[in-house]
Amino acid sequence: MAVMVDIPREALQPVDDDGAGIGFEQLCRDLELANDAMPDGYRAEIIGGKIVMSPWSKGDYNDILDSLHDQLLPHVPQGHRARTTPNLFVFPRQARGYGPDLHVSDKAATRVDGILLPGSALSLVAEQTSSPTRFVDLTDKVDVYGKAEVPVYVLVDMAKATVTVYHDPIPGEGYQAHTQVKFGDSVRIPAPFDFDLDTAAWTA
Repeated sequence: MAVMVDIPREALQPVDDDGAGIGFEQLCRDLELANDAMPDGYRAEIIGGKIVMSPWSKGDYNDILDSLHDQLLPHVPQGHRARTTPNLFVFPRQARGYGPDLHVSDKAATRVDGILLPGSALSLVAEQTSSPTRFVDLTDKVDVYGKAEVPVYVLVDMAKATVTVYHDPIPGEGYQAHTQVKFGDSVRIPAPFDFDLDTAAWTA
């Protein structure tokens, strides 16, 4: 189950013109401290003014992430890399910090001294749902990734055995298009990747 650590509401201040809210910065500092004392098998994200600790995904989820990673690799933009390594990407304007299950990001932009990486470095994120965080993957993350102009969000819904690809984001508005298929079908991963993702071997 997910564990939420409440942060006082006054800590979540509106962001300034540079997108750096004082309250969000404090949340990030608190998360860095929590990261050092986190129970084994848990990871932390910043969601809705709270630090949320969730258990890592089950081992049998790895087959799908491996397949997605392997198919992405030949199409990754120059200077970017695809990783399933846990990294925390921050979105100050939305006061969020997410650790996607898989991400493609700019190498140079993510060479930072710390655990907080800029969300603006992302060219693709993928989330594979599990029961503790499924609602956030289907709602909050669609909104935040889209408004932050992450070009592609691949949502693998294990509960419904579907893949939804969100794309064409507009700044501050979110994704303008999406395509959903059942496991077993192919789905187009749009620019900057431009290939058909094969899900024939995927099972929920």
